[in-house]
Amino acid sequence: MVEILRLNDPVLISYIMSVFEDEAIQAVVLDEHTSILEGSIGAVQRRIMVLEKDKIRAEAIVEDLVPGELKGDG
Repeated sequence: MVEILRLNDPVLISYIMSVFEDEAIQAVVLDEHTSILEGSIGAVQRRIMVLEKDKIRAEAIVEDLVPGELKGDG
């Protein structure tokens, strides 16, 4: 699996995961429990991971939903 996005907004995470499900993209959220345990300081962000074969489609969807949110090597 590869990381698509790293953030702490639970509403946005839920929305993205819902769109991925509608598009038949298998995705998981990692570090959700750790993020909750560390409180509201934002030190540990949740990561949305997808299968390598879905990476390009997933990135295109995220870019459409939240332009400019993708960072790194893309």
